[in-house]
Amino acid sequence: MKYSIVHSIVFFSIILVLGSCGNKDKGTTVPEGNPSDREAMLKNVADNIVIPANAKFEIKLDNMIAKSDVFRNNPTVTTLSEYRIAWAEAYIEWQKIGIFDFGPAADVALNSYMNVYPANVSNINANILSGNANLEVFESYSAQGFPAIDYLINGSADTDDDIVALYVTGEDADKRKAYLLRLTNQMHAKFEAVNAAWKGDYRNTFVSSTGTGLNASTSVMVNGIVFYYERFIRSGKFGIPSGAMTGTPLNASVEAYYKKDIGKILAQTAQQAFVDYFNGKGVTTGIEGPSLKTYLNALDAKDATTKQPLSEIINNQFTVVDSKLNVLSDNLSNEVLTNKAAMVAVYNEMQKAVRMLKVDMTSALSVTITYTDNDGD
Repeated sequence: MKYSIVHSIVFFSIILVLGSCGNKDKGTTVPEGNPSDREAMLKNVADNIVIPANAKFEIKLDNMIAKSDVFRNNPTVTTLSEYRIAWAEAYIEWQKIGIFDFGPAADVALNSYMNVYPANVSNINANILSGNANLEVFESYSAQGFPAIDYLINGSADTDDDIVALYVTGEDADKRKAYLLRLTNQMHAKFEAVNAAWKGDYRNTFVSSTGTGLNASTSVMVNGIVFYYERFIRSGKFGIPSGAMTGTPLNASVEAYYKKDIGKILAQTAQQAFVDYFNGKGVTTGIEGPSLKTYLNALDAKDATTKQPLSEIINNQFTVVDSKLNVLSDNLSNEVLTNKAAMVAVYNEMQKAVRMLKVDMTSALSVTITYTDNDGD
């Protein structure tokens, strides 16, 4: 099934479009906070969340690459099925680290190489035929990563036998297999650059930067994760496909469009990863440690209206988001077509969470939002 270059570029452009928005003070005045609170939070983030989460993703990515190699060397319905399973497992695991959109991941624009969707079928096919297409340019972002592989192993033909035939007897079978190799090599290289940085000097740089300035770790981290939640979870997964942001539903713009049945679990996994991050939940231990929640509590940050702890208000809103996510079916593309209101409902509740994170939380933390948008939050 082909999808036009226009839709793919429109989607990515919407994700990156910049307008103007800053923190809007709701009248809450809080102290700047203790550097030791920030240091404890940063240590927990680095040692118990980011680094172990990256390690878990590395295992899933390596397994996917291994199954891809097996399929390329021996394309059969069986090896295709095994490849699909490994791809889905890695894609789900990716949702747990995509939120680390700061530091090394931001430096290499990791998300641009891993998960720009919808896949641009025209560019994928052009890149296959070219054999040496530049994967570092904007036009190739939507022709690589998990979405491109989704198309190549799930959506490039109507049946499993027909998909396998493309890699065996197809006119461009060798080029198609070569492109799969290029894609997995690219994903591995980009991720490993980020992973190595965190396991190397960046960890200490991140933890030791305990100030409150624009370039300090707390500011950089908060900007990165809030941007990710707003743009890639709220907008990418729900706002754009449902039409809530544009007025035009785009069912083919959902994540994992060709696989059909994992869109919900991808969204739920990303949402839960963000909640766990906010609460400082260790990836390996499952125990909550110093976090944005505990830092807000240390600052005695309150909701301006209810006077309840701001961290509780934010977590309560996450629970509301979860309740809206839970009623969706696994096939989000079909939900856009037949149950659009449920998709819009998720977007609306995520938008409330965005306001709390982007306005109330950042004001309490004395963090300035350095990215801009056109949402009017």
